[in-house]
Amino acid sequence: MLHDSSEGNQSFHYGFLSQQPLASATLGIETVKLALLFHYLKQIGISFNACTSVRHCTEVPRNVNMESLQSGYLFPEISMRESEHIRKHPDARLIRLGIGDTTQPIPDIITSAMAEHAFALSTVKGYKGYGAEQGNMALRTAIADRFYKDMGIEGDEIFISDGAQSDISRLQMLLGSNVTVAVQDPSFPAYIDTSVIVGQAGKFLKETGKYRNIVYMNCRPENNFFPDLSTTSRTDIIFFCSPNNPTGHAATWHQLKKLVEFAKANGSIVVYDSAYAAYITDPRPRSIYEIPGAREVAIEISSFSKFAGFTGVRLGWTVVPEELRYSNGYPVVKDFNRIVCTCFNGASNIVQAGGLACLSPDGFQALRTVIDYYKENAKIIVDAFQSLGLKVYGGKNAPYVWVQFPGSSSWDVFAEILEKTHILTIPGSGFGPGGNEHIRVSAFGHRECISEACRRLKKFL
Repeated sequence: MLHDSSEGNQSFHYGFLSQQPLASATLGIETVKLALLFHYLKQIGISFNACTSVRHCTEVPRNVNMESLQSGYLFPEISMRESEHIRKHPDARLIRLGIGDTTQPIPDIITSAMAEHAFALSTVKGYKGYGAEQGNMALRTAIADRFYKDMGIEGDEIFISDGAQSDISRLQMLLGSNVTVAVQDPSFPAYIDTSVIVGQAGKFLKETGKYRNIVYMNCRPENNFFPDLSTTSRTDIIFFCSPNNPTGHAATWHQLKKLVEFAKANGSIVVYDSAYAAYITDPRPRSIYEIPGAREVAIEISSFSKFAGFTGVRLGWTVVPEELRYSNGYPVVKDFNRIVCTCFNGASNIVQAGGLACLSPDGFQALRTVIDYYKENAKIIVDAFQSLGLKVYGGKNAPYVWVQFPGSSSWDVFAEILEKTHILTIPGSGFGPGGNEHIRVSAFGHRECISEACRRLKKFL
């Protein structure tokens, strides 16, 4: 039933779905339909009170920060809309160029190493239990040698994890609720959502689509996807991703030099996400530590997911240099080590064996072949959209293509492409208000799917 709440909004009482308006793609079609309805009602100001229709509620209040999250996390919402489209068009061949999940097999030199390690666990000689929470030192050293050679990064400054996204949350736990935060706009949603969850974000302002206490750094084509730091407010933390997800832009050496100098002048810490660095093919920096002084102001997070196909295997790392200090002079690395040892028992030793194989000469060369495959996919996508007279960005140093549709809502463009071509993309506004009028297209896919998608786009758009 509907009634007026004490805050002047309407409230709709309906069980558990009121708490889960963004159902996953695995739910039944009728559940998805109800979830879509409730999500729509919520967007127009109708809220939900689940407890009146369940048998028991505890006296524990919901975390107010969770209540501040807007809508649902972007990618589950895409999955929900995908399910609804499949219901409407059960015979259509859907092509998924939305969520950036890898599709090519992991080279067997890498999977063989994991299989060998797994088999060894069934022997007395080969069995191992807990490892170091910080990760296998051989892997930490291999990462330092492969990605940070001549940058002064040592193995004991590298922490192995189950992926960059998990490390974003651990870093937020480290930093706490009292710091101020800046993000690129558009940017990967996890930076903002974790800021909301830990209490950094403040009130959401519907008129701007932004949180009051977060500084949104405009990164659009007009400014070459790099913020005007002369007008950017000082914050404690600056989240910065290069190559950027979603725009695909890789920052230049001079741009990152400005960022490091800005952070140093303001006493800020840069959390630098280099998850797509392996896709950079020109002289642009692959790590922020290529910039002088970065060790004093930056933490770097990265991942095996997109360069090694480990999206389901799960392996990443975070670099916290010894020189990085809090305002009182205490080393940040000591606190991060405590966070890791408290919240994490270490990455799987089987997966870490795979990580070592990735960084071997033969393993790394095999992965270069897979990366080149995705980069060729990106070139095909870029050419297709450019042939339609659209402005296209990214796709050169990243597996994402950023397409502009001036004057159009990104969700409308997403819906039109899905309806006309049965191709799933990502609406740019899902990455922040600066992403409106754009869509993100992923180059992760089988070549035949990429070619078929481009044929459909040229025919129907």
